[in-house]
Amino acid sequence: MDSTAIFSTFGLFVTLAITLSVVLALIVLLPWLRPRTGLDNQLIKVNIDVFKDRLAELSADYQAGAIDASSYQTQKTELERQLLQATYEQDDTLLPANKKSRLIILIWLPLLMAMGYVLVADRSSVYTLWQAEDSVGQVADDLLTSKIDAPPDWATKDSVALISAMQTNVYRHAYDPDRWVRLAELFGSLQADQQAVEALSRAHRLDPQNDAIATAYAQSSFFANGGMLDADSHKVLQGVLMRHPDHQGAQMLMAMGEARAGNYEVAQAWVRKLRANIANKSGDHSAALASLDELSETIRGQQQMAETQKQSQKSYEVAVSVNSNLLPLIHESDVLFVSIRDVNGGPPFAAVRLPAGQLQQGGITTVQIGDQDAMMAGRDLSSAINQGLKLVVSATISASGQAISQSGDLSATPIPLQDDGNQINIEINQQIP
Repeated sequence: MDSTAIFSTFGLFVTLAITLSVVLALIVLLPWLRPRTGLDNQLIKVNIDVFKDRLAELSADYQAGAIDASSYQTQKTELERQLLQATYEQDDTLLPANKKSRLIILIWLPLLMAMGYVLVADRSSVYTLWQAEDSVGQVADDLLTSKIDAPPDWATKDSVALISAMQTNVYRHAYDPDRWVRLAELFGSLQADQQAVEALSRAHRLDPQNDAIATAYAQSSFFANGGMLDADSHKVLQGVLMRHPDHQGAQMLMAMGEARAGNYEVAQAWVRKLRANIANKSGDHSAALASLDELSETIRGQQQMAETQKQSQKSYEVAVSVNSNLLPLIHESDVLFVSIRDVNGGPPFAAVRLPAGQLQQGGITTVQIGDQDAMMAGRDLSSAINQGLKLVVSATISASGQAISQSGDLSATPIPLQDDGNQINIEINQQIP
């Protein structure tokens, strides 16, 4: 079965390749196949002219009495014989050689092309694909067009061949969104989430008004991204809801996506809207409503946890002012850096970068700085305080915009960080030499 299957595709390929090679050979040989009558006639004309000249000389000698009649007739016959022989040799030597050259090229050109195709690279993968298409190609097409729901047992013995045939079939019908959807289902069953998302993305681009495809694409992307809605998925769901405001699948995805993004109030609004839509429908929907109540409670718990975590984060309010003598040294493009670091030096545990424009007029800039301004993950104010480190608050006005202080920058005397209050006042009172 395999050898017969290979021959159908391989035989078609070889037939087309030979045909193309022969056509190319004929194109190359076309100038040689044109009649050579012009060149042949020119050579014959030269021979005739030479014959006429020699015949004229012979006639002149005969009339002058240099030769007798018998010699004249013999030499004239010889000239005619030489003319006929030259014409025959031209046809017998030149033309057969040309025919032989044409025949050689006509045979060798297709042969060299075939050798080049086989020897330039390894073609085993191509032959394997041809075998897969011939053995399970029809099964793949039936699966992708929903003619069958599951492949026969004999086709599943070589799953790699079936997958290859399905992918090739989809790319051959690249403008059919349904085939892309079925391919995405195949990838999903193989837990190839990113490939499934890409297949559904192509299906959605081919049929953007299909709500089922759009919702499937957004859902696949949602789970592939760890429960997060990216910008494209969010836009797709908004399009579905614009066409069908009561689409339950889109509402559920929006609720879960907004909750995961920390937009808890928006998520609760989607849950309430979805609950109202289900409650207004006839029939018993107690199980669905109970699930929505559970989802709402889960979102509420996530919100409370986030607020508790936020309240537990260390944060300080730093009021920065500038000594009046240094105000003329501040420029509009200068940058204010406020940081909290170990008294012994090292990278800051928190840092804030702001324009220094307000300080230029002698005002006070209030800066909120805390765990949210950590420079590195796991290295924040809370961890530093828990370690019992002695921390200081620093403030610098940089003319270059760089965090590292340079000559001419303005700075404040570092102030020790106290745990008894969150309000810190610091004055920029010196210029770095």
